[in-house]
Amino acid sequence: MSLSREQKLGGIFAASAYSLWGVAPLYFKQIDFIPATEILLHRIVWSFVLLSLIVLALRQGDKVLAILRQPKMLGWLLLSALLLGGNWGLFIWSVNNHHMLDASLGYYINPLLNVLLGMLFLGERLRKMQWTAVALATSGVLIQLITFGSLPWIALTLAGSFAIYGLMRKKLAVDAITGLFYESLLLLPLALWYWWQFADSSAANLLTNSWQLNGYLIAAGLVTTVPLLCFIAAARRLQLSTMGFFQYIGPSFMFVFGVWLYHEPFAAERFVTFGLIWLALLLYTADAWQFNRQRRLQAKLK
Repeated sequence: MSLSREQKLGGIFAASAYSLWGVAPLYFKQIDFIPATEILLHRIVWSFVLLSLIVLALRQGDKVLAILRQPKMLGWLLLSALLLGGNWGLFIWSVNNHHMLDASLGYYINPLLNVLLGMLFLGERLRKMQWTAVALATSGVLIQLITFGSLPWIALTLAGSFAIYGLMRKKLAVDAITGLFYESLLLLPLALWYWWQFADSSAANLLTNSWQLNGYLIAAGLVTTVPLLCFIAAARRLQLSTMGFFQYIGPSFMFVFGVWLYHEPFAAERFVTFGLIWLALLLYTADAWQFNRQRRLQAKLK
């Protein structure tokens, strides 16, 4: 397959991944009468089932078993699993409790936080435009805190937990599917224990649910895993910097849904914070485009 065809296919996979993440709130809204913790446990259980089938289908059993001989790796994967589970849980809660705009803001902040963590922990150097973008985003949060007396803690927690999770997974020598399989496996006992001991909603017993409701609950595995597989397929074909141009699709969907579909209030403090972060992302994207363009020109001259 030609390079241009591979890149086009990568673009399709990337757009699919971020679009699926962006429309995921519509799915969670269909079951918003179920507590977020119960939706989370279904997300863990059915993701584990689906990932087990994928590991078998791709014949990756040897890779999976090799991790069992690395207790230190298992410990790090447990930590990343707890971060991911916490991020999932807060995202579900925020969507189903009328905080979709806060979730959107969090995933707008995420790429800027990734840049900052790359500087602090990976030795990456920020260019001037990147520094300006980070400063603008920080200003947006500080203005909301000082002027309006509110801290966007949902957005900051979602952005921070996912950025730290991404940093950990970047440092760990484990492929995406095997890593996610172990993360779901390590969370599985907690999910099953909670399901057995504490789940007491009207949907807790699958045997008494309608087949439509059980279908929604089991679909949590697809909602979790399918966009991740699209993301993996895209990452294999595209540069990470190119992937970055697609990452605003998800929070943009959430923003549109939050304002125009679910009519969440878009007050003055949100307008100021979103405005500054959108400006920061515009500078960040322009800088990334210019940097990639210069690098391609230099490569042609060699």
